[in-house]
Amino acid sequence: MSGIRETFESVAVSTRMRLARNFADYPFPGRLLKDSHAEEQAQEIVRLIASSLAKVDQFTLYEMKNVSDERMAYLLERNLISRDLVRNRRISAALISSDEIISVMLNEEDHVREQYFMHGFDLSRAWERITGLDDAISEIVPFAFDEQFGYLTACPTNLGTGLRASVMLFLPALSRRGAMAREIVPELLRLGLTARGAYGEGSGAEGDLFQVSNEVTLGVSEEEILSIVGDAVNATVESELLERSRMKAEGGMELRDRICRAYGVLTNCRLLEEHEFLRLLSDIKLGLALGYFSDGSEDDAWMGVLDELASVLRPANINRLNGAPLDKQRQDAYRAEYARTAISAMHLQAE
Repeated sequence: MSGIRETFESVAVSTRMRLARNFADYPFPGRLLKDSHAEEQAQEIVRLIASSLAKVDQFTLYEMKNVSDERMAYLLERNLISRDLVRNRRISAALISSDEIISVMLNEEDHVREQYFMHGFDLSRAWERITGLDDAISEIVPFAFDEQFGYLTACPTNLGTGLRASVMLFLPALSRRGAMAREIVPELLRLGLTARGAYGEGSGAEGDLFQVSNEVTLGVSEEEILSIVGDAVNATVESELLERSRMKAEGGMELRDRICRAYGVLTNCRLLEEHEFLRLLSDIKLGLALGYFSDGSEDDAWMGVLDELASVLRPANINRLNGAPLDKQRQDAYRAEYARTAISAMHLQAE
């Protein structure tokens, strides 16, 4: 049997950098919605930002009032827009890069929410990319800034840098063995950090995925935030790898059987409900991490393949792939067929 993959990449899934900004000479979106000239001012903001970002990359503009419910659901599933943006759809918009690694939300809670996504763990690279975006926008319109409080935002929790640095981690051993609730989360809170589910505040940790991010933005510099988050991620990854070793040593045949059963279901099922799919997919990922399966490669490319599969097989994305909306049972059948084909094509070998 293969050994445990003691690699950072088998734990760290993705990095997200987000900046909250407002413009000095415009009412914040909450007030803008009540203004008689709201739509005119909102359109001006959208026009200015679209013009500044055209120099950075190619973006598609989505004015929320003109976006279909189905398309909106797809963008929500991909974390490219927020529910606050949808609630403000009369004045809100989003600019999304063609590769979907940059999303700029306009007239959400703040005038601008800049987001940059990347696979794996690289806070420095993500920060460098989003600062370039931020600089391009600030050249067009000055941001609302105070010498004492930093960047001014609608919510006090974003005052200061306006920066949220998040890293998505796959933590099946810590989660299932109770160490997340018992040790990791309290320590993160002590450091001014938090661990949320894959889809942000209020979401559960489906698929054993957790977002580790900073809570504090006021009174700390951007460099300090990146350092604190980076150190916490490194420590959490080490804890997860250690817990995986314990899990494998103590799990025995029962654990191996559960993981092999997950593979059997995913490669043979005909109906697959979304939550069951995420649970079984997490078992497959854990099996690869523990060395119960081999995919014939020396790296951890399987992580990206399986995580993309989880994103692709969410309801709105299934409808998009199908070309027309499906009812729930047909979605479950589509998900089962797609998962069977994709996982079979990985040619996993039980060790």
